[in-house]
Amino acid sequence: MSETQREKKSRWLPLESNPQVMNDYIYKLGVSRAWAYTDVWGLDSDLLSMISQPVKAVLLLFPITENYERDSKEEVKQIQEKGQDVSPNVIFYKQTISNACGTIGLLHSLASNTDAIPINDGPLKSLLDKTKNLTSDERAKVLEKDQELAEAHKSSASSGQTIYYKQTPREDEVVNLHFATFIEKDGSIYQLDGRKPFPINHGPCKNLLEDSAKIIKKFMERDPENYQFTVIALTPNQD
Repeated sequence: MSETQREKKSRWLPLESNPQVMNDYIYKLGVSRAWAYTDVWGLDSDLLSMISQPVKAVLLLFPITENYERDSKEEVKQIQEKGQDVSPNVIFYKQTISNACGTIGLLHSLASNTDAIPINDGPLKSLLDKTKNLTSDERAKVLEKDQELAEAHKSSASSGQTIYYKQTPREDEVVNLHFATFIEKDGSIYQLDGRKPFPINHGPCKNLLEDSAKIIKKFMERDPENYQFTVIALTPNQD
């Protein structure tokens, strides 16, 4: 493989934080239409109560700021020093492809929920089956070589009208917005972020949407003058 081909495979177009784009994407990949991504319009209890239950994942699009990077490094350092319990049923993917955080976020929302969300035969099911018992580093290598998923991502990333950009970013641009996913597994809430070295266990989870909202509020409080936050939930399809 030439150096040019490697560069093309290592950077994707950013995926828009848009439920319609995300739903079209996962349905083409074989995910059951009984489930759908939907906007969460606010983090107050009355707005959260409007979201259909059960919520199986919460995706957050947020800006990568100096404050975030500082706190993120400290969080990882403390976990490395003190350790944490992580359920073996949590499927985590490291992100080694620039701008692929949207697809990584979707993978994180689905891979640990296959017991509840049916996925038909196709490139996504094949990827999940191949990587289920691998390490996060090994999963990243498999994803780098997955041309079917790369093409599906490119098609979906090119289809929406982006909220934050005047025009769709080029593949050679690095976008300063990032996706993280929150899931519940075996009684705990986990933050899955491919830029981090491991999942982060935030403790006991009673209600995924409400508990995710508490964590997301801390993201927003860290940078109160920045409004580039979007929250999306994976819920039963109401259409």
